[in-house]
Formats: sequence, structure tokens, C-alpha cells
Amino acid sequence: MGGSFETREGEADPSLAPIRVPIRRENVYEEACNLASELPGWKIVSRDETQGLLVCERSAGLLGGRATITIRVEGPDGLPSATVHTRCESAGGLFSRDKAILQEFTVPFWRRVC
Repeated sequence: MGGSFETREGEADPSLAPIRVPIRRENVYEEACNLASELPGWKIVSRDETQGLLVCERSAGLLGGRATITIRVEGPDGLPSATVHTRCESAGGLFSRDKAILQEFTVPFWRRVC
């Protein structure tokens, strides 16, 4: 069993919506990498700065299995405008905690860049 959740427009909770900031894409991507490397239990699996992609793994606990978190930073080159989309997919557990795991990133990230 597993599940998935991705930030999307129209979410009532801002921590579950894409994050938009007036900061250059490359700076936002760097801050996403910094935060992901600091979060307890998170491990960066791959990075692609040119695509603005960061893939992380996190244990979702005894009953939650393993979660894969994909962070995608979009925005025009050189201009102060970036949007961050985050997706969490879990596998191998009895319970899906995708929203809660995603918020482990989005809540502190919002504080850092806003």
C-alpha cells in the first residue's frame, strides 16, 4: 500500500499549495537543497540544478514505509520569480502520511524564503 500527494493550486492550507516567491530560481533551488539536507531523516538522492529538480527519500516510519519527495523549482532565468512544486509518494507501508511528510519540507521552507 502507498499513496501520493502533490502541492496544488486552490488548497485551503497554504503549506499544501505551490510556493511562489519573488526570488531568483537558482537561489530558491539552493535553499531547497540546504533545507532538505538539514531535515532529520531526509536523504538527498539526486540533484539536477539545470532542471531545478531535487529528489529525496525519507523513512515514513514503521507502518508508513519509505517516501520519495520530489521538489521542482521553476522560474525564468535571471529574474526574481520562482515557483516550488513538491510531491511525496510513499510505498511499502500500511498508512500513507504523504501530506504530513510534504509539510515537513513546505512549512520550514516557506519561513526561509518568504
